[in-house]
Amino acid sequence: MSSITCTSPASAWLESLRLRTLPLAFASILMGSAVASLQGSLKPSVALLALLTAGLLQILSNLANDYGDAVKGSDTPERVGPLRGMQKGLITQQQMKRAIKLCIVAAVVAGLALIAVACQKPSDVLVFLVLGLLSIAAAITYTVGTRPYGYMGLGDLSVLIFFGWISVGGTYYLQVGRLDLLVMLPATACGLLAAAVLNINNLRDIETDRQHGKNTLAVRLGPHKARGYHLLLLVAALAALAVFSLLYLDSWKGWLFILAVPMLVSHARKVITAKTPEGVRPLLEGMVKAALLTNVLFAVGLILS
Repeated sequence: MSSITCTSPASAWLESLRLRTLPLAFASILMGSAVASLQGSLKPSVALLALLTAGLLQILSNLANDYGDAVKGSDTPERVGPLRGMQKGLITQQQMKRAIKLCIVAAVVAGLALIAVACQKPSDVLVFLVLGLLSIAAAITYTVGTRPYGYMGLGDLSVLIFFGWISVGGTYYLQVGRLDLLVMLPATACGLLAAAVLNINNLRDIETDRQHGKNTLAVRLGPHKARGYHLLLLVAALAALAVFSLLYLDSWKGWLFILAVPMLVSHARKVITAKTPEGVRPLLEGMVKAALLTNVLFAVGLILS
């Protein structure tokens, strides 16, 4: 059971921003940029603007998630995961709404700057404007609205699309100027690892989510199948990276990501043996670190290659 502890408004806002989630958002930009470097098309200015945009979209998602769950009553003291500012009564609904609107404006400005710097063709401008709007909508409607898709078990698919295919593929396209099928393998791996992070979060909260009608994929699958699904995500991500290295790389440096396998295996064993929400709780940080290490090692290997 989570405990409600006294804290300052500043600390409450830091909790709601969830800055620890930013490295995973940045990892997808790093992955796309690393694949672009294989084509000799790495553009630092584009990569930096993409990092800024991705970070703002992640923060927007975090704030909207807190708002939506608080309004719907999904986050209660019975929840195993941490309670944040709104649940503690230190941030009001109006304050959170203003913060969400401010974050939307900042994300739009950063996205427009990215488009202005990277897009040369009118068709590219239009496509990335649409993708930007879809990303903002996806960040908000995960838990906000009358039919939030996070409450219908579609969060994992959204993570695969936005943390994988769009983030990695989009970053690659903005630097190379074309979309090659080769980038979709690391993009899929990146998205699957991010989905594994979400699955651990949902596995931890499976009981309270079920009670409050938040039908995440973990709730729909049940504890046993959700653990099997977790293993499938990890294996599929590693397989995608291995296939890419076999098909497109000649150097051993492209296999640096294998150094993360022991951490992933250790994590998988703990997921299988942890039978209670309290036992799953500490595994979230481990999954984040394992996903980040895998992505970074693979990206570094590509750059060195």
